Amino acid sequence: MPFVQILIHAVWGTKNRYPFLSKEILPIVITHIRENAKKKGIYIDRLNGAEEHLHCLFHLNTDMPLSKALQLVKGESAHWINKEKLTRSRFEWADEYFAASVSESAKSRVRKYIENQAEHHKKESFEDEYERFIKSYGFNSQG
Repeated sequence: MPFVQILIHAVWGTKNRYPFLSKEILPIVITHIRENAKKKGIYIDRLNGAEEHLHCLFHLNTDMPLSKALQLVKGESAHWINKEKLTRSRFEWADEYFAASVSESAKSRVRKYIENQAEHHKKESFEDEYERFIKSYGFNSQG
């Protein structure tokens, strides 16, 4: 039996960064995503966000590619949000996302960052945060 721990910090937003995830809707969506992920064998350590995006710290399974895990989380949750009519207009997640591995030594810092999203976004917009992540990890935001 392999012993593998791959922690991923993923961030994804709503389509066009529309603020769908109000204070009333956000906890409902988070609860649903957690429950659905568990059924799919995805262990979510932390999940939180703001009106137009979510941060998720999760364990990547050895038999599931990252793209599949995020498809299961994002795609299913968008479908469920629309089925439950949680938003006035059609809900969609943006296609793009940010994902990076998290070392054991950085895990507590990432957890705290995710837990404090409301406070954090009083100081920095999601757009600025996302661009900061892209630059700090050396990704080219053009592709």
